[in-house]
This record gives sequence, C-alpha cells and structure tokens, in this order.
Amino acid sequence: MISNPSRHCTVELQALPARIGQVRRIVSAQLRYWHLDSLIDQAALGVTELLTNVHRHAQPDKLCTVEIELLLDRLTVSVHDHDPRLPVLRDADLTETCGRGLALVAAVSESWGARPHGEAGKVVWFTLPTPSEDPAEPLAVPKRPSHGATHRPAPRRRRAEHAPARSAVAG
Repeated sequence: MISNPSRHCTVELQALPARIGQVRRIVSAQLRYWHLDSLIDQAALGVTELLTNVHRHAQPDKLCTVEIELLLDRLTVSVHDHDPRLPVLRDADLTETCGRGLALVAAVSESWGARPHGEAGKVVWFTLPTPSEDPAEPLAVPKRPSHGATHRPAPRRRRAEHAPARSAVAG
C-alpha cells in the first residue's frame, strides 16, 4: 500500500527477495516523480541493503514498512521492523560477500542511524541531501539527529548528474 505521493511515501511489505526488487522500483519511481533522479541510485542501494538485513536477521517476522520523506533539503529513507535488536556496523573485509550492508549505507548516505521503535521494533534510516538548484551553492553541513539515535555521518560525495536521453521522433 502506497500513501500520499506528494512528499511522503510509505510501503508495507514482507521483506522477501522478490518484494525487495519491487520496493526498489517503487522508490525509484517516487524519486523520479519528485524530480530527484540524481538520488535514485543511492536511495535504491540503501533501501535494498536495509531490506536485505530485515530478510536475513529480523525476528519474529519479516514484516516491515519502508518510508521515504522529502523535507526541505533532505531525503530520509527509513525501514521499520518488529525486531528490537539494533544493527551493528561491522568492519567487513572487502572480499567478504556478506556483512557489508550498513557499511554500504554509510558510504552512500549523508548520515544514517537506528533507534528503538515502540515496545518491540526498530527503525533504521539514512539521509541524502537533495541537489541544490544553484550548482555553485556550497554543500550544507550534515545535521545531527536530535532523537538520541545511533548515528554515523558518511563521507560527502558529489555525483555527476546524467542528462536525460533524447529521443528521435519520426515524422
């Protein structure tokens, strides 16, 4: 179920591999709708890693909610699940194929964190800065969360924006 597509989008799902791909497509479509195409790759990778963690680790069930919210100059993507255990960032070797999800989220995001949610559950989130309208405008200093969440700022990177493809019209 998707709610209010204007500045907030919520998707409830069971974190199964087929559903994770569907949520990637939903997040990508929502960001295109908000004209945030430059954030699609980062947001899709981040939500994939968080949902994969729910699929692999969450107990007692795999039910979760993905929420994306656009506020001023910040996009926040969060995943709520029913497992109260907070995730731990591991120092994974580059050759490892598992255990690098949170490190990837930290690498592609401006900031990320986790906090308890309700009596049994948690929220894991990350933020991405929205592109400024003036390319000469300096990058904003990341804001720290004020709700006592676990937090680790990620390195800031500028990504080249891709120009839309032109299509030829026969006629």
